Amino acid sequence: MRRLRTSRTKIPLQNQHFNKKSISTKTPTTEEEDPSDPTKKLCKLILSSPRCGLETALDASHIKVSPATAESVLTHLSNAGIQSYRFFEWASKQRAFPSHTVRAHHSVIDTLARVRQYALMWGVVDRMRDARLLTVETFCAIMRRYARAGRPDEAVYAFNVMGKYGVDPNEAAFNGLLSALCKAKHAWRAQEIFDSAKSRFAVDAKTYSILIEGWGRVPNLVKAREMFDEMLQSGCEPDIVTYGIMVDALCKAGRIGDALGVVRDMGSKNCKPTSFIYSVLVHAHGAEGRVKDAVDAFLEMERSGIVADVAVYNALIGAFCRASRFGNAFKVLAEMEKRGVSPNARTCNVILNRLIGVGRNEDAFKVFRRMIRRCEPDSDTYTMMIKMFCGKGELGMAMKVWKYMGLKRFAPSMHTFSVMIKGLCEAGEARQAAVLMEEMLEKGIQPHGTTFGRLRQLLLKEGREDVVQFLSEKMKTLIKDPLWD
Repeated sequence: MRRLRTSRTKIPLQNQHFNKKSISTKTPTTEEEDPSDPTKKLCKLILSSPRCGLETALDASHIKVSPATAESVLTHLSNAGIQSYRFFEWASKQRAFPSHTVRAHHSVIDTLARVRQYALMWGVVDRMRDARLLTVETFCAIMRRYARAGRPDEAVYAFNVMGKYGVDPNEAAFNGLLSALCKAKHAWRAQEIFDSAKSRFAVDAKTYSILIEGWGRVPNLVKAREMFDEMLQSGCEPDIVTYGIMVDALCKAGRIGDALGVVRDMGSKNCKPTSFIYSVLVHAHGAEGRVKDAVDAFLEMERSGIVADVAVYNALIGAFCRASRFGNAFKVLAEMEKRGVSPNARTCNVILNRLIGVGRNEDAFKVFRRMIRRCEPDSDTYTMMIKMFCGKGELGMAMKVWKYMGLKRFAPSMHTFSVMIKGLCEAGEARQAAVLMEEMLEKGIQPHGTTFGRLRQLLLKEGREDVVQFLSEKMKTLIKDPLWD
């Protein structure tokens, strides 16, 4: 790979779809949307309808919903909160609608858990039990959401009640619980559960790998090594996943030399490193500003005959971006597309994050306009752009990005709502901020106390106690949920 000069590089941009004067109402895709696509019609309708009038709007649409269509809609609207649940309920009551698929049930369970509507979530679980649709994965999904929400006790509770729901808490469920806790950085709790219950389950390499990864996330390399040693002593041979986790844990702790030693050990055991392992090494070198080493790791991977995937390319792009070598980053982007590897939202976010971080906001906006033609933005993409424009005092542009997000039928997350509401409050736009707060509450998304407090203070300053009271009542109507037994 050629080394390019590090001077400020102009970012190429073609076929700009919107600029600072306007945002096209046309979705920037290479293909025209199919007007007969029921999923797209329903998503648009659900996102544009007020919560109280959603069922009426759905009835008036006369769209016939099949289980496959319902599943697709619920998958697309994972951030839509209560609106997704209401669609789920509406669809199940339609004439000739047989029943929701297992995946549709899982989608709505995940959506409700995202907005912490746990009582409704357990209600869906009860219905799945009645229909004999419950699986181990149902409870694994619940455990993951509880753990991510900082509720490890509830995650353990979900595991413990599986038997009551007629689902055997087997090894897969045990691993699911440990994984949920470890990925949410509750490694100590996971370790306690493992130590107390491992005699009840057939512990395997996957179980140990989960715990090693959990300690690596904390990070606590001593405990990670202890688990690795215990794994060997128990007769479990580490597999490629285990080695990848060890390399990742060492790199996150800044022990790249030790990580490379693990990779060498793999070679001596005829265990070939994967693209994931190389993506970890490339990322680790880049995070420490060692761009040459990052490039060398990438080239070594290619010499080994391993085909680079989007994760490795993203790691290399990230390495160049951290060094502010954006010209190189865009060369890598062009190369990956030339090789048939499509960029994803992470590719875009890596570039945007660094451009914004060094104050190159105009270039960041150009990248955003360019990338929306190549990949679907995610919540982080939109949130970054809205936050950038709000920080510059360009509230109009922030609102245009918000509206464009709606045109793409992308439901804003709690964090995206919070960033937009904060920007409106800082600009003194209490009315617009209150409208978005109401929309957020309508979706069943509970705002952070600081977000609501900031808006409340602004409204009181403007003498709008009535609006504060209205929103406070809305807050109270959000369903509270303790554990459901």
